[in-house]
Amino acid sequence: MDIKSLIEKMTLEEKAGLCSGYDFWHTKPVERLGIPSVMVSDGPHGLRKQNDEADHLGINDSIKAVCMPNACATAASFDRDLIGSIGKAIGSACQHEQVSVVLGPAVNIKRSPLCGRNFEYLSEDPYLAGEMAVAYINGVQSQGVGTSIKHFAANNQEHRRMSSSSNADERTLREIYFPPFETAVKKSQPWTVMCSYNRINGTLSSENHWLLTEVLRDDWGFEGYVMTDWGACGDRVKGIEAGLDLEMPSSGGVNDKKIVEAVRSGKLDEKLLDQAVERILRINYRYLENAKPDTPWDLHSDHLFSAKAAEECMVLLKNEDILPLDKNDKIAFIGEFAEKPRFQGGGSSHLNCSEITSACDAAKGLNVAYAKGYDVEKDMTDDEMIAEAVGLAKSSAAAVVFAGLPDSYESEGYDRTHMRLPECQNRLIEAVAAANPKTVVVLHNGSPVEMPWIDRVPAVLEAYLGGQGVGIAEVRIIFGDANPSGHLAETFPKKLADNPSYLSYGGEGNEADYSEGVFVGYRYYDKKEMEVLFPFGHGLSYTDFEYSDLKLSASEITDNDILTASVTVKNVGKRAGKAVVQLYVGDDESSVFRPIRELKGFEKIYLEPGEEKQVSFELSKRAFAFWNEEIHDWYVETGDFTVSVGASSRDIRQSAKLKVISTVKIKRHYTENSILMDIFSDPDAMRKIQPFISKLNPFGATAGDTRSETASEAISDDMNRAMMNYMPLRGIVMFSAGAVGPEVIGQIVDLLNSD
Repeated sequence: MDIKSLIEKMTLEEKAGLCSGYDFWHTKPVERLGIPSVMVSDGPHGLRKQNDEADHLGINDSIKAVCMPNACATAASFDRDLIGSIGKAIGSACQHEQVSVVLGPAVNIKRSPLCGRNFEYLSEDPYLAGEMAVAYINGVQSQGVGTSIKHFAANNQEHRRMSSSSNADERTLREIYFPPFETAVKKSQPWTVMCSYNRINGTLSSENHWLLTEVLRDDWGFEGYVMTDWGACGDRVKGIEAGLDLEMPSSGGVNDKKIVEAVRSGKLDEKLLDQAVERILRINYRYLENAKPDTPWDLHSDHLFSAKAAEECMVLLKNEDILPLDKNDKIAFIGEFAEKPRFQGGGSSHLNCSEITSACDAAKGLNVAYAKGYDVEKDMTDDEMIAEAVGLAKSSAAAVVFAGLPDSYESEGYDRTHMRLPECQNRLIEAVAAANPKTVVVLHNGSPVEMPWIDRVPAVLEAYLGGQGVGIAEVRIIFGDANPSGHLAETFPKKLADNPSYLSYGGEGNEADYSEGVFVGYRYYDKKEMEVLFPFGHGLSYTDFEYSDLKLSASEITDNDILTASVTVKNVGKRAGKAVVQLYVGDDESSVFRPIRELKGFEKIYLEPGEEKQVSFELSKRAFAFWNEEIHDWYVETGDFTVSVGASSRDIRQSAKLKVISTVKIKRHYTENSILMDIFSDPDAMRKIQPFISKLNPFGATAGDTRSETASEAISDDMNRAMMNYMPLRGIVMFSAGAVGPEVIGQIVDLLNSD
């Protein structure tokens, strides 16, 4: 298709019209030129396709579809291949339903456990979120269907989400909140990017030229089109200028007229409008030319696959030799979620599921008895329900309590106000655990929860929001037909107040200050040496893995070199299982505040009992770099780094030292206010001012044996050195007793800044 020729034939009104939706889910057609409409539809954990007249958040008009595990769960799989397979299944469903773009993945960072949409987001870690996004996008787009990675950017709260400004310095944005998008763009080129509702440092994302053009396109090389989140458009003309291509949904022609008027008045360059139209049409025709409406869609097969996927995602948080349970024993299933599981989040991603399998359904044929325990809809329990649950627990070999957060506790549109489970569920767990010491808790939630009963139950299985086949996966893991292999993609703090964003989350009015900077999640907890409930990367198995023989391809590299790190992992237990091998990098000494360690590689491997495999990782400059705001680029300081491999950020099994030499020279600018310590730490500066070194100790006259004992006690040598280090150049004039004048300081400054 010759897109440019097609655009030349279009009227100004037709071009402006193509830049906004035809209705809630379709782009506008241009019938005169044979340009068809295409449909986009909600995701990201399944296809939520609605009728043309359907509302944005309603589910009654959605087609029957398959709900895969939500992002909170899939990220915990640490399994790129699995996420790719989920993407393929969703892409295939889109082809069947003639949907051109599925809206997802959502890669916003989990800044706080309170974000109501955390269930739809992947991780607190930008590297993990980026890698999972790449796998998902590649899977969907392999089927000839596009993705819309969202919500770009710094969309980390639902509170005031359409007016709040996410205020963060550039280093924080570049190191924490941008990388998932950057990785996805560079590795998989999503067909579209969805901009967020919020402002960034005061500017709406939909009008942010720096964000949508300078960063997304110029820095990263994005090739597709940018669409708004539904209703996120501000000034439509400013949006076109910033790099926003498609406004969704329809503005009813209002913004089309504004675009036309702006072009005709000379306020908007028509070339920018043509550019937006070209981007939209190229993506639309990429789908149209590869459309396969005859693609079959086996809903039941996808249902069974969703259950298998959930097995890979569930995280065994605690197990004191109680799991797996014996199928021959009488087991109590307690809690309404055992019969009616919560397996997906609320809002625009909520699917109308083709079928649902609960744990009670999956356990049919086993010696399992059920007690309701609590009422989800009423968010309550009573003495009668507690008594029934306790009686069943006492008469059973083990009790499994199915608990979690109701839909009303976490959803798109609003944030949580606390990190607690419903009190009725905590009460039930305490009572059951007192009645039967072999009590297992299975959690259904999209974000961390506090566990006041954790010391009184021997096992906890985090099922997250595991999709419509969640019950099958739970029963297989509980009874040992599957070995749990999920690992946490987020830290579980002991209490909400421990979270680094606790003091500023939500913001004041429309200003949300990201005052914790780069110290998000485990980066903060590990740096502060704070005790947590469960650390990032944590996950148990029914077998054990041994790590050994960590090797680096070199002990010293430059920042332009590629380092290979390899480690041997052995299954030393009695059953087959999967290990999630995590590689972290830490800068041993830095001029800026940096985390103790950061995830820079991971692999999930399957091992039979006694089997061992070597796992290798390649590390490039970005694994060692931080964003330097002075040069506006990634920068590695010369120095020592620690490369670590382990089973979580707190369970490090092997470490090795490495020196990295920077090839980037940052020219420092000095003034008379520059302190001596900074000058003395700069080899280039020291070389330049060598002739003046003897004059740069203003306290030299008082040093040595000529001082009295009293003077030495008052001003020690250590104090002398410290005072000299912190002395600005201008201070030498006052403290040198006339030996150094202002003209000498001027000469020194000139030398320091010379080429």
